[in-house]
Amino acid sequence: MDKLRALHYFVAAAEEGSFSAAARRFDVSVPAVTKLVSALERELGVKLLDRSTQGLSLTARGAQYLENCTPLLAQLSDADRALAAPGARRARTLVVGAPPLLSRALLVPALGEWHERHPHVHIDLRTVDFLTVKDTATRGVDVLVALGWPGSVDLVQRPLAQSRLIICASPAYWRRHGMPGRPAELVNHICPLVRTPEGTVLDLWRHTRDGVVDEVAVGGWLTCASRDDVLQAVLLGHGVGRFADLSVWSFVRDGLLQPVLVDWESSDSPPFSALIRPESKRDAVVQDFVNFLTDLLRPVEAMCSEAFGSRPSAVRPRWYASRPGRASKAHR
Repeated sequence: MDKLRALHYFVAAAEEGSFSAAARRFDVSVPAVTKLVSALERELGVKLLDRSTQGLSLTARGAQYLENCTPLLAQLSDADRALAAPGARRARTLVVGAPPLLSRALLVPALGEWHERHPHVHIDLRTVDFLTVKDTATRGVDVLVALGWPGSVDLVQRPLAQSRLIICASPAYWRRHGMPGRPAELVNHICPLVRTPEGTVLDLWRHTRDGVVDEVAVGGWLTCASRDDVLQAVLLGHGVGRFADLSVWSFVRDGLLQPVLVDWESSDSPPFSALIRPESKRDAVVQDFVNFLTDLLRPVEAMCSEAFGSRPSAVRPRWYASRPGRASKAHR
């Protein structure tokens, strides 16, 4: 058995959640991957992966083995790169996860500029709508652009920018329904909502102005699992949404979204952060990409600050890690 290849196949299968995806990564057949992973399990005398119709999942022993193997394989790759001829650059893939709104509005238009500096790097861009750190860490993402509060995770966190949540609707919606004079009046409006992977419906919109707190539990006829779907509904005139200003700046600039209540400050505006695996923190390409993200977001943050006001402090709200249900009820 080629144990090194078996380890690579095992790690890929664990990260991708399927043997077929692991096979595509290495451009080999699915039987080739399953055969070597099974041989590895037999040699170790331990079941590493549970197989089901839904895909692959790590056993407890498999998760431990993956945690030990991943940095070792990374060190081997570093050793290979160190032996390359001076000045030579080897082709590689950088896996990036980002929220779809930010990806579409800012990241994708700017990737070409970064790639010109790193023509040897292939970028694998993946959608990560919510901060599912555990899934991300086990699926081989090199850099995760996270909107939210990562909490205690085994990933290196680097702040990128601070968002401000803004209330928006299409101009056509405001013409039909009128604009609210204060946040509490949003209870009379249709507000498409988003549900987190943990099942929390983000219906609690909390704002402050001059020390006055205005808190409202909003609602409507639509709840989505993606912020992108909520944005599409709002752009089509189906209601009022609340978004991180950096993510929707281009829609506001182009007149497709019209903010209201900008003199009220959201109490739970999430930060943007870059999360990287500990073994990648000294990777020059990863570090340059994180610097690129900072340079990309900071000017937009400055424009949003001028348009919508100062950046509020990023305080993790009480509902953030709550159980399934509505955020308004978890807050009580």
